[in-house]
Parts: sequence; C-alpha cells; structure tokens
Amino acid sequence: MTNENTISEVNAKRLLWAGFMAILAAGVGFAIRGGIFDNWGDEYGFTGLQLGAIGGMGFSGFCFGIIIGGVVCDKIGYGKLVFVAFAFHILSAIITFTAGGDTAYTSLYWGMFCFAFANGTLEAVANPLVATLFPEKRNHYLNILHASWPAGMVIGGVIGWVLDDKLNWSWQLQLSLYLIPTVIYGIMFLGQKYPKSEAAEKGLSLGEMFKDVGILGGLIICYLLVLFFQGILPADLSWVAWIIGGGLLISIAVITGFAVGHWLIFVLFIAHALVGAVELGTDGWIQNITGNILSSEEGKILFVWTSLMMFGLRFCAHWMEKTLNLKPVTLLFVCAVLACIGLNLVSTATAFTGAIIALSVYAFGKTFFWPTMLAVASDRFPRSGAIAISIMGGIGMMSSGLLGSPGLGYAKDRFSGEALNESNPALYQEYKAETPSKWLFLNEVNGIDATKLGEISKKETAERTDNEKAVAQASIEGDRRTLKADSFIPAAMAVIYLLLFFYFKGIGGYKPLTIDDLKKE
Repeated sequence: MTNENTISEVNAKRLLWAGFMAILAAGVGFAIRGGIFDNWGDEYGFTGLQLGAIGGMGFSGFCFGIIIGGVVCDKIGYGKLVFVAFAFHILSAIITFTAGGDTAYTSLYWGMFCFAFANGTLEAVANPLVATLFPEKRNHYLNILHASWPAGMVIGGVIGWVLDDKLNWSWQLQLSLYLIPTVIYGIMFLGQKYPKSEAAEKGLSLGEMFKDVGILGGLIICYLLVLFFQGILPADLSWVAWIIGGGLLISIAVITGFAVGHWLIFVLFIAHALVGAVELGTDGWIQNITGNILSSEEGKILFVWTSLMMFGLRFCAHWMEKTLNLKPVTLLFVCAVLACIGLNLVSTATAFTGAIIALSVYAFGKTFFWPTMLAVASDRFPRSGAIAISIMGGIGMMSSGLLGSPGLGYAKDRFSGEALNESNPALYQEYKAETPSKWLFLNEVNGIDATKLGEISKKETAERTDNEKAVAQASIEGDRRTLKADSFIPAAMAVIYLLLFFYFKGIGGYKPLTIDDLKKE
C-alpha cells in the first residue's frame, strides 16, 4: 500500500513534479551563476579568491539548508519549509540584484548563500517527500526527482552560452530567468496536501529519529563541519572549529541518549562523502580538464552531453531494477565500476570521439549514485524520517566542496608541476607557481603558474615556442594523471558496495523496511 492511496494519486504526482521543478530551478540558477562569474570579475574587479569565496557559499548555504531543514522537517511539516525555501529564493534575487559599488561583494556573497540555502531546504523537503509518497518505488521516483538537476544544468548552461556569449545580455537579466521555474514550483506546491513520514506518523521524538545516526554518523558530519569552519576562520582561531564540531557531537549524543548509531548508516555516510567528491567535485573540474586536453568549446559540449545522459538515464532506474534485476546496492556497485573505468578512459582520450565515448561510460556510472544512495538510506532506516537522508545530502555536498573540488585542484597542481619538472627542471623553475598548494595532510606542492599558463593557452599551437609547448603539454599530462587519481574514489566505492552486497545476501536479500519490521527484529 502506498501513500498515493492515502492522499490521492493526482496529489502525489503533482507533489513529485513540484519537487522536480524546485530542483530544476536550483540547477538553472546554479548554472547561470557559474557562467556569470567572469561578468562579476570584470564589472567589480574581484580577485579569483573573492570569486571563489562567493562560489563557495553555494556549497555551505546548501549544507546548512538541507541539514537544518532535515532535522525540523518532520516536526514543522513540508509546507512550511517550502515557503521558507521560496522566500529565500526571492530574497536571494533581491540581495543579488542590489549589488553595486562598495557593497557589491557583500551582496553577491550573501545572495549566493541565500540562494544555496533555499536549494538545500528544498532538497530537505523533496527527498523525504518523494520517499514517503512512493515507498514501494523509492529508487525509481528519487531518480526521476533528481533528473531535474542535470536538466537545470543544461538549461542554465545553454542560457549562458546564448544570452551571455552570443547576445551579451546583462548578468542581471540572465540571472532573473531562474525566477520563472521558482514561481512555477511555488504555484505547484500551493494548496497541496502533504503526507507525513512513517516516523512522524508514529509520533517518534527527535531523539528517536536521530538514534540510527547516533554518535558514529555524527562523527562524519561534525568532522566536515570542523573543516568548513577552519576554512572560514582565521588560522589563529582554528581551534574554535573543533569546539563547534565537538559541541554538536555532544548535542547529538545527549539527544539520542548516547546511542552509538547503526554501523550501516556510518558506512553509507562515508560512501556518500565519496559520492559527493567524485560526482560534484569532478563535475566542477571536468569541463576545465577536458577543455584543456581537447579545446574549450569541446569541453563545454562534452559537459552538456554528460548532463543530458544523466537526465535521460535517471528515468530508467525502475526498468533496470525490474528487467535487469539490479537492486539498489547492485546498481551502485555496477555504477562505481563504470565510473572508475570511465575516468581512466577519459584520461587517455586524445580526440573528441574517444572523449565522448569515455565520458559516456563515466556519465552512466555517476548517474545513479546520489538518488540511489538516498533510496537505500530511506529503505533501511524508516525510523530516521527526513533526518538521515538530509544529513546524507549535506555530507555529499560538503564533501564535494571541502574534499572533492580542492582535492582535484591539489592533484592538478601536483601532477602538472611534477610532469614539467620531470621533462625540464629548468623550465619548471621558470614557470613554477609562487604560491604552494596544500591539501589536508599531504605535502605542499608548487604547480604551474596559472597566469603564465593562461597566456600560453590564448595562443594557437603553431604560435607557441618550444618551451611554451612543453609547459602546455605538462599541464595536459597533469590533467590526465589527475583523472587517474580521481578514479580511485569510485574504486573504493565499488569495494564498499560489493561488501554491502554480500551483507544483504547473507541476511536474505535487500528489501525496504518499515518501523514495524524493526520492532520484530
């Protein structure tokens, strides 16, 4: 029996497509904002560091939105959170469009935060809402829901290419277009009847919903929060980050009655941190990397192609589960293997045809990670309501911003510098970046000076000197090695999913659970 019968099939499907439109608005806005960074730099004279800080609020705002929203969702209801998200989307536009003069940086910085906070809040609504509406087909409908993200990225990317590069529209007019799907999702959610999660129906307290997450799950999210606050606090105040993280962990322990948490949620949280790093983290760099290996325009085409593939494939999860008998954990294992193979193939590509085949393999692999992981957590931990899958989404997004994206940037610097130093040590000394790269516990490295490399990239190959060709080739070699290093992430995920496959096989097979099922165990 599904919740479609509880609140009517028409109501359920309208809520599904309202959630689809909400995440579509987030994807469109995210892609447009990413495409107008250069406009902001030109108009306001921002440094790369300032633009990076503005972009970083897109990760942190989302994380706060989805985690806070997930914690309170079952207590205040979906409808109130939709209103909060809609209000923050509108507020974001108002703050951003008032950017100018001395307040430009502050306006864009907090405008990005409000936009991302709205996006995260919407996911805190849409994920548990769809999981509750379709308990017997969670994987299928969560994949359909998240097909909206690549669709939004494609639409936003095309808008940027046509209106910015071709027609030279102002960035304000371009960005205002995300308000169209925003108004549509607001109308679609308006006046609808919302279901309650199974946990909310049973009247479980916040502490009971948090028990499966417990101290083990709290360790992961609190550590990522420590990394986040260390990144925004002055170096001499980094200890404050540990106090914040430790305080939150103690709060979780107290709320749950010092429950350790379920080991499976701990494993799923680790796996989803890897998902965020390899999916969103790689997405942030893949266009740049393929554009360097081939050409900038070909890099854009390849990015749009992989996004279109993700959009189409996410409608096929149910077919694969029923026709090919790929249960969620099996599907995740297959995808991890394909993502690993795909990244290695991309690292060897030398022409557009080879690159599109390689990226197609990678795109198939990464397509089902995010929504299927949410389905597994929702299937196996009904007692957690919206909390577990919301924290999982926050972990994935934080990992992409704190580990995946900077980790790949570090790898790119390290491998490019090593490649040039191996081929021509004297030339490396000439082109070595003055500022070293440091990431986590790894040693400092000096990559290739980005400004000098940018001057080389503006020249046609025939116009470059031998030294400039050697530097450009070292940069390409660095990108290839970076992709190979990146492939170890889905390889590790494949090992985790394979072990989970054997675990579920040992207990009689994978199946969704209800709270009543847990009471029988």
